[in-house]
Amino acid sequence: MQVFKSPKDSLGDLAAQSVANLIAAATDLAVVVDGQGSICDVAFNKDELSLELDAQGRWMGSKLADIVTPDTRAKVNELLQDAALRKSSNWRQVNHPSPRGDDIPVLYSAINIGRDDRFLVVGRDLRPLAAMQQQLINAQQSMERDYIRLRHAETRYRLLFKVSSEAVMIVDAGNNSVLDANPAALALFDQSAPRLLKSGFANHFDATSTQTIGALLADVRATGRDNSAGVRLATTRRQCSLAVSLFRQENASLFLARLVPGASESGSATLKATATLLSYFEAAPDGLVITESDGRIIRANPAFLDMAQLSSPEQARGELLDRWLGRAGVDFSVALANVRQSGSIKLFTTMVRGEYGATAGVEVSAVLLSDGDDKPGIGFAIRNVEKRLSAASASTRELPRSIAQLTELIGRVPLRDLVRETTDVIEKLSIEAALELTGDNRASAAEMLGLSRQSLYVKLRRFGIDDHASDDQAEDE
Repeated sequence: MQVFKSPKDSLGDLAAQSVANLIAAATDLAVVVDGQGSICDVAFNKDELSLELDAQGRWMGSKLADIVTPDTRAKVNELLQDAALRKSSNWRQVNHPSPRGDDIPVLYSAINIGRDDRFLVVGRDLRPLAAMQQQLINAQQSMERDYIRLRHAETRYRLLFKVSSEAVMIVDAGNNSVLDANPAALALFDQSAPRLLKSGFANHFDATSTQTIGALLADVRATGRDNSAGVRLATTRRQCSLAVSLFRQENASLFLARLVPGASESGSATLKATATLLSYFEAAPDGLVITESDGRIIRANPAFLDMAQLSSPEQARGELLDRWLGRAGVDFSVALANVRQSGSIKLFTTMVRGEYGATAGVEVSAVLLSDGDDKPGIGFAIRNVEKRLSAASASTRELPRSIAQLTELIGRVPLRDLVRETTDVIEKLSIEAALELTGDNRASAAEMLGLSRQSLYVKLRRFGIDDHASDDQAEDE
């Protein structure tokens, strides 16, 4: 500490009031403490600080150690002990509890004034400094978060740049030199990184492509729009497609150059075959559906959408096929089990239920699709057989349904409906035979069949052979 060299000449004999005013003006707060640490007098330079710390005048008569937070009481004792030994103490930060909840930090120093063993404790309010420190901490944390985001973005960029199967290079737009290249680009040019980096970009292409590359880079640099051109490598003479984009980084313009080798003849043939298969899938008149192993639809063609009365593929995608195929899920479960067991099924007879209630008889063929995955898919071919004509038309006197025809209904029609239909067929044939034997005499036919005439008339109308039932009934009566 440096004090005045001649205080009596420079300051003179100051009165107590002048000294009090000087102390109050020079500090934020000042406390006079006796030898036992009790407060004898208090002065505040800020009204706001006075109201917050000593609004009720509770400091007068209290011990200085009692009006600070418990964790800083030891600092108060050290403050007064240093002042007693050395006339003045070092500055120490002490916290006062505040009614608002937050502690108020104050930087204190004690001075032994040499009168009745009293000490003058002067303090500086550290809240503005604490606020600045908090702002600095917030700014540092914000910058650290930005740095972390940048590091993460750079890591993702480097990883994508490294694992990309497409040859990618970063080229300086000023001198057209290669600044960076991924492993795919090094493999395409068959060169090591030291030889490729910092070299001229156009030097790695044949002479016929050099002018094309120069014009391409100049156009992208001038317009800022992406552009592409066909080029040929200098070493392998391989034809490639070069796509160039312009971007800025750290006040420098850079090119992002992407090279895609030309497809081979076998690759072109494969792509053409794939396109043909996709075209057939979409245009096939039969319903074609590809599902997961559990029957959940991956893709369906327009023919199946028409059968299921759906307007878009999105309505079917992700749904179970048994929502539309099979009777109450029974048929579909059987078909699915057979496909998993044998690998395929052929001409499985069932029905399709439309979204709005329409039904149609169909034949289903399915095959297990495996491409090495643990869960292969299943391909379904669904053909509408509702309008299929029989090979030979049946006569009016033979059974309308043969055993083979009834067998085809198994799985499509419940057993009770199948039995009811068979009973109706036999009943109708028996009535027609009785009418033929009796010369269309309904009374004799009823007696032959063991029916009342009224029951016979009801059955005639039911089977559609009651054209003259009303007249004959009137005559019989």
